[in-house]
Amino acid sequence: MKNYLGKQILNTIFYPFLFLLSIWIVFFIEKANDFNFVKFGVLPRKVEGLFGIITSIFIHGDIEHIASNSIPLLVLGMMLFYFYKKIAKSVFIWIWLVSGIWLWLGGRNSGDHITYHIGASTLIYGLATFLFFSGVFRKHLRLMVVSAMVVFLYGSIMWGIFPLKTEISWEGHLFGSLAGILVAFNFRKEGPQRRIYQWEEEIEDDEAESFYTETEDIIGDEIDPNNNVKINFIYKEKDKES
Repeated sequence: MKNYLGKQILNTIFYPFLFLLSIWIVFFIEKANDFNFVKFGVLPRKVEGLFGIITSIFIHGDIEHIASNSIPLLVLGMMLFYFYKKIAKSVFIWIWLVSGIWLWLGGRNSGDHITYHIGASTLIYGLATFLFFSGVFRKHLRLMVVSAMVVFLYGSIMWGIFPLKTEISWEGHLFGSLAGILVAFNFRKEGPQRRIYQWEEEIEDDEAESFYTETEDIIGDEIDPNNNVKINFIYKEKDKES
């Protein structure tokens, strides 16, 4: 039991921490060598900006930028890998790619100057909306509690999807949020599912039996008196009130 619990905790922490560590390594390499990795961000609707769909989430402008993204990324990542462990990797990758593609297609890129979109906030917004809407779509009580936790912890970040500050990539936040909703809907039948109780199955059986009883009078067979050919038929009764 202890070994299983330890392994579960390790799996929950390992991948989010590894991803966060890689972001910090890239940041330190950039600053220590006086590099400028902004060119690896998403440059909307430019061929040279396509590569940023993959690399932009590793690039941050300054220490404040990367620090503000680190804790939410770690916490939401751990929640994803704990509650959705069987589909967590697929969910993470799909949010990453879909939000990046949408940002490349619809992100801001003014004609006056080149506009690169960088940072892991697209993933943060995608994970937040996935964790919220996945519980709602599944009607799973425990996962709906997770949805409530996300709202409590990070509900205020949703203001970031609006163009309130021009220096912030609100498009990345918006497309990340939409990607999270899309992935939550697409994976709603995979991973943890709501338990179906026996009394619910009995209700469904009773409803099915009632349906067949009520339709016995409109489904049947008739014998043709001329050639004794059996004719199967079904017809729809008119509404008695009409």
